[in-house]
Amino acid sequence: MASDLKLRANAAFVDDNFELAAEIYTQGLDMNPNDAELYADRAQANIKLMNYTEAVSDANRAIELDRSLSKAYLRKGIACMKLEEFQTAKAALEAGFALSPGESRFAKLIKECDVRIAEEMNALSSTNKSPTCAPELVAPVPEKTCESGRNEEKPLPKTPTGPRFRHDFYNTTTEIVLSIYAKGIPEVHIAVEFGEQILSVSIEVPGEEPYHFQPRLFGKIVPSNSRYKVLGSKIEIRLSKVEPITWTSLEFSRDKSIVQRVNIPSGSSTAPKPSYPSSKPKKTDWDKLEAQVKKEEKDEKLDGDAALNKLFQDIFRDADDDMRRAMQKSYVESNGTVLSTNWKEVGAKTVTGSPPDSMEMKKWEY
Repeated sequence: MASDLKLRANAAFVDDNFELAAEIYTQGLDMNPNDAELYADRAQANIKLMNYTEAVSDANRAIELDRSLSKAYLRKGIACMKLEEFQTAKAALEAGFALSPGESRFAKLIKECDVRIAEEMNALSSTNKSPTCAPELVAPVPEKTCESGRNEEKPLPKTPTGPRFRHDFYNTTTEIVLSIYAKGIPEVHIAVEFGEQILSVSIEVPGEEPYHFQPRLFGKIVPSNSRYKVLGSKIEIRLSKVEPITWTSLEFSRDKSIVQRVNIPSGSSTAPKPSYPSSKPKKTDWDKLEAQVKKEEKDEKLDGDAALNKLFQDIFRDADDDMRRAMQKSYVESNGTVLSTNWKEVGAKTVTGSPPDSMEMKKWEY
């Protein structure tokens, strides 16, 4: 059933209906919360929808579930680049490139990250440099004498108002990654302190109004494991979580009820079943409902492509490891035109595509 949802989601993606694709991927994850492929595919849909922080979260979850899934690293890298997290993006892309060295997109994006990182470092170094003999910026104001002979003090110019820096954050399993977009601020003017549930960020640039950001955080952190670094375009702060929960906001609030979702470890077999609101007083027996759905699927009379797909699913489910490897290899290498269960036949060669008569085979990516 989850595989049918995945096919529908992929079809919606190809039709550029990214919202529908993301929604169907979510339905599939509700049924199978440990499917790394679905998380990676939903990450791609979120990138198309410009939901970059959600895309990073999905890609991280996919990597936790399957560290050999190269496309999860690719999508994390792309989303981090959109968030101007070029160091993080490069690390993800390099890990994916090690898994798929033949994939040209990794090398291209890594080069782009190198260029952007160099630009940030150059901007930072030029800001830190100061001339040997700085010219006098303010001309001396001549004294003005009143009729009484006393010197009249001229009022000092007002200190210009400093910028208000934008910030955003995203969750990982163990951290909150907070970005404060303070471009070109030297590290010497920045102070960051960590408390048990307090973060303090101060930016004090001479001639500008000081900037202070001191939120009471959504949850508790481990100060000794939290850290920050100053980049050319922002301050990146990593807060180490005490509990593996998803923060739905950065700051604590008593005025609203905030639901916390626990991140279940990838190896856990006791993941809680989803619950949904209902107006009925009677509690729904989800196990019974799932068994009923499976029975209906088994008894359902199918025809055409649906019957053929079910036949392939049944073969794959009951096959041994060699047969499954043969089916996967032949299907992928032939672009969906050949399906073989003979591993001895397809294991030692590349399976070429064999499209039906009067049809042309094309390779496409999404």
